[in-house]
Amino acid sequence: MAQTQSTDDAVPEEQPKSVRVVLLALMITMMLAMLDNMIIGTAMPTIVGELGGLEHLSWVVTAYTLATAASTPLWGKLGDMYGRKGVFMSSIVLFLIGSALSGMAQDMGQLIGFRAVQGLGAGGLMVGVMAIIGDLIPPRERGKYQGMMAGVMALAMIGGPLVGGTITDHWGWRWAFYINLPLGVVALAAISAVLHLPKKRAQARIDYLGAGLLTIGITATVLVTTWGGTEYAWTSARIMELIGIGVASLVGFVFWQTRAAEPVVPLHIFRSRNFTLMSVIGFIAGFVMFGATLFLPLYQQAVQGASATNSGLLLLPMLGAMLVTSMVAGRVTTNSGRYYVFPVLGSVLMVLGLYLLSTMDTGTSRFTSGVFMAVVGLGMGCLMQITMLVAQNSVEMKDMGVASSSTTLFRTLGSSFGVAIMGALFNNRVQDVMAERAGSLGSKVTEQSAQLDAASLAKLPEAAREAYQHAVSAGTHSAFLLGAAVAVVSLIAAVFVKEVPLKGAGPKEEKAATPQASVAETV
Repeated sequence: MAQTQSTDDAVPEEQPKSVRVVLLALMITMMLAMLDNMIIGTAMPTIVGELGGLEHLSWVVTAYTLATAASTPLWGKLGDMYGRKGVFMSSIVLFLIGSALSGMAQDMGQLIGFRAVQGLGAGGLMVGVMAIIGDLIPPRERGKYQGMMAGVMALAMIGGPLVGGTITDHWGWRWAFYINLPLGVVALAAISAVLHLPKKRAQARIDYLGAGLLTIGITATVLVTTWGGTEYAWTSARIMELIGIGVASLVGFVFWQTRAAEPVVPLHIFRSRNFTLMSVIGFIAGFVMFGATLFLPLYQQAVQGASATNSGLLLLPMLGAMLVTSMVAGRVTTNSGRYYVFPVLGSVLMVLGLYLLSTMDTGTSRFTSGVFMAVVGLGMGCLMQITMLVAQNSVEMKDMGVASSSTTLFRTLGSSFGVAIMGALFNNRVQDVMAERAGSLGSKVTEQSAQLDAASLAKLPEAAREAYQHAVSAGTHSAFLLGAAVAVVSLIAAVFVKEVPLKGAGPKEEKAATPQASVAETV
């Protein structure tokens, strides 16, 4: 990172106000990244009704997810090499172009292609937000701001389906994409005017071979977790080919990173025990969180009779607890400089909450399931932002981008594996129980899909409906029990975290400027 002055006198008096404006813009950008898939999910039936192409429906989400995952490490590295501000604004512009084109799509093929463009931009949004916070705010102060970002994440997950339904019903599905444009323009304007970071120009060339190998490896991995058990059997030739391609590409990527002049992901960052442990914990947190957000609404709709329209509100106990705990953890970390307790406590609560969720059956009340969800939310709140904070504190400033992107990538891959593995276990269990309880009728009901919507469920004969409720209960039991077992790995990793003092002054200490605090100066 370019050298900057590091005395208090060098930091402009208006910096706190400038930082607040930048943080508002970053929160808007985070909202764009989080809201998109949540909004689009509720608009999909209307989109298919107008554009057709039902057989390609899953690719609307898959194309976006693939592009986001594959581009995430590249955006982080480009920010480290060429300066955070320009790279971050480029990702926002690309995301907005993809949004505008998606809104103008005339058929399903165009929509899938434009969603991939949008996903390429989205890969830089989350990374850029976290890396810029890492540049502007010393680690000791960073916890409270990352707690705010967790609040935005929770708000997006709760409000996304409701906003998506409202926009689709009143303005049409195209505005589910167009709504990004005014928000993105506001964020761009604020960042352009207020954010001032050192400009850099790396001498080394971009590691194209490493970028290509990593992209192929990530793409193959995401496709395996997306297609396995749904489009293709886990033992099919196509899945085996993808596994082989993915493994070969990632092994080749690791080998090449030891020789590249400017590696996409410098392997030396994994020499830090804390960084490696945070990557593991982040992967597990993604595995658990997105698995839970998939199966909890399904359980409440099928077994407890809740409305699908309010699926976002059904997660309120978990997401609300996550929001509160994340903000408390951030404040405590800022005030005390200590954080070891949060990964350990968060992992314990996550294991306990998932086990409690696995005990739910057809007689579990909404209040009881809400309490169980809140326990999981408390655990997630202790982990979601602390993992990023500790990971960033474990590397040098020059590697802030790749540290942020790697942590984000591990969480993304964790969510892909969580949805795939928990989903496969859930579907198999549902089909087995339906066959046991309803015989050939049960097999016929679930032969197309183990997940029935409320309308389809209401049309079933009473015996089949009761069998399906028991089957969903059994499926969620297996999925959450698996989640609890996987979360034990997070607890083991958390125990070995070493509490390294956070850089930067605490609120009661002398506010000596740090490199992070001084990069807000105009260059």
